[in-house]
Amino acid sequence: MLDDDHPMTAETISAPPSAANKRPAPRRPLFRRRSAIPGFGLTLGVTLTILSLIVLIPLSAVAIKASSLSPAQFLAAAFSERAMAAYRLTFGAAFVAAVINGLFGVLTTWVLVRYQFPGKAVVNALVDLPFALPTAVAGIALATLYAPNGWVGQYLTPLGIKAAYNPVGVTIALIFIGLPFVVRTLEPVMRDLSADVEEAAASLGAGRIATIARIILPALGPAWLTGFALAFARGVGEYGSVIFIAGNMPYKSEIAPLLIIIQLEQFEYANAAAIALVMLGVSFLMLLLINAIQAWSRRFV
Repeated sequence: MLDDDHPMTAETISAPPSAANKRPAPRRPLFRRRSAIPGFGLTLGVTLTILSLIVLIPLSAVAIKASSLSPAQFLAAAFSERAMAAYRLTFGAAFVAAVINGLFGVLTTWVLVRYQFPGKAVVNALVDLPFALPTAVAGIALATLYAPNGWVGQYLTPLGIKAAYNPVGVTIALIFIGLPFVVRTLEPVMRDLSADVEEAAASLGAGRIATIARIILPALGPAWLTGFALAFARGVGEYGSVIFIAGNMPYKSEIAPLLIIIQLEQFEYANAAAIALVMLGVSFLMLLLINAIQAWSRRFV
């Protein structure tokens, strides 16, 4: 309370500062954000050095080797009829295998995460087996199973089904080596999905299909796309497990990595680099598209 000895004056009242006098808080520079781990410059330098030695320089060497060809020679080597057939088989089989792995991977992950059953540890280990198994061993095992006289192929042949030495065999091999990428990418996301949300949806009258379509699948979308991209990328570059079951017939079951090996064996290094450069460009564009779709899908999760 103010008395007569202390009259209220303009000086005794501190007016709030106007918005015009407020200075915006200084923004911290992007490359100097405070971190619990010091040494940003050192870690960035080591990271860029490793990436350059392992990724950028080898890929640049491929481009430099391919540039030794004239434009006409490059087109003749990279887009010949044989090379185009190999591209179609390689990218087509990798895409089909990634889609199948995407569907089967969701079911496999759901079983491993949501259910307890005898032998679950064995099934869980079998999923990781393609990671540790040498690709040549995988190819021999698949050929033993699906060849016309194999354990499974001998029963498919009388039915007119040929599962080896054709594009079907290539797809089977890519499914085998790509499944773990989808399962292990989806598994942590599916573990984080709370069953309470599904129960709440059921209590509000949502059916099983509606719960899956509106709650579970949207939450799994970004992780599913990541697993799909990893399986696709692995399938495009796979060589060891495919050559044993593909048949390796030009224009029919010859994959692009095998065509590159054939060019190298014939000492056509520039032609091999041209084919590799086309595969690199197409793979990069497709992965870039998948990553863009993945970033877009995160906005709705």
